[in-house]
Amino acid sequence: MAREIRIIEVKDQKDLISFIRFPWTLYKEDPFWVPPLVKDQLQKLSPYHPFRSHAEMKLFIALQNGRIVGRIAGIIDHHYVQFQGEKVGFFGFFESTRDSEVGERLFNQVKSWLKSQGMEKMIGPMNPSTNDECGLLIEGFDSAPCLMMPYNPPYYPDLLEESGLKKAMDLYAYLLEKDSFRLDRLDRITERIKRSEPNLSLRTVRMRDLNEELKIIKEIYNQAWSRNWGFVPMTEEEIDEMAKNLKPLAVPDLVLFAYWKDEPVGFSVALPDYNVVLKHLNGKLGLLGLLKFFYYSRKIKKIRVLLLGVKKEFQKRGVEGLLYIETFKRGIQKGYQEAECSWILESNLLMQHGIEAMGGKRYKTYRIYETPLSPFQ
Repeated sequence: MAREIRIIEVKDQKDLISFIRFPWTLYKEDPFWVPPLVKDQLQKLSPYHPFRSHAEMKLFIALQNGRIVGRIAGIIDHHYVQFQGEKVGFFGFFESTRDSEVGERLFNQVKSWLKSQGMEKMIGPMNPSTNDECGLLIEGFDSAPCLMMPYNPPYYPDLLEESGLKKAMDLYAYLLEKDSFRLDRLDRITERIKRSEPNLSLRTVRMRDLNEELKIIKEIYNQAWSRNWGFVPMTEEEIDEMAKNLKPLAVPDLVLFAYWKDEPVGFSVALPDYNVVLKHLNGKLGLLGLLKFFYYSRKIKKIRVLLLGVKKEFQKRGVEGLLYIETFKRGIQKGYQEAECSWILESNLLMQHGIEAMGGKRYKTYRIYETPLSPFQ
């Protein structure tokens, strides 16, 4: 049969389901891939998702002789363009067979669309932004991803580089293990911070006042992260959506707020690694899925610190360290054996050194790629 690769745009619900379901075919022999919930993917890709109030998205599927062999999304986040002052578009949700022509055709399709919309550079993968899953796994293929972190086959970096994409920024994931967690040293660090900053205190989240707690998180998050590479502020609707999805998964003792006297100055959010559960659900959460959820939730031994922010004027004063240390100590008390801190920008040396001082080791690296969108390409 003659080789033929066609790129089509997702136009209806049938195409969308095919787009979402393609990874089940691609990863069926991969022991580390974690199937996402189909319901969550439909929600994330819905035109009614809060992200879409300020963004455009086009979904494309690659077909070879009628069989799906790849997928990709083209994304323009107008908030990002305005905030960063750059005409930058994203690619995301990329999946492909081990075929450089498939990858090249998909990237060219997105580049063509982004250029037609006036964009001058493409970066990614963003699924769909830096406020969600992002980056391509380039190191650390020997274990499953942690909750809300991406995963891909080892050949993906080659596909991107063969299509002309180059490194823009690396993101790190650090692993702390109970046996190497230096509690004695950290207790001394905690006492030193408390002596030098006697007005600093911590408290756990008040789930009954979640709306007020979210206001604190939004204010600190958008201020603390504003100078970070690739940052774009989250809207109230996006934070509400995130909170709605994470609330059923939250362990209140692992969601902390830092105060300077009566002023909230920092927060951290850690969650159990529910990918241990998702691994057994195969994308569905019906009655049987709920029973599996409760059963496998008891087998989770890892947490992920997925959000941490400190107001600018209180950074480098020990607040970040205090939040991390208290999170890990509380996690150990609850029976967790490991903690992942992710993701950390490669340029954030202060955070890297702080985590390493607590016994953390970098064990996964993710990469954001970029390419110019020359009008002559």
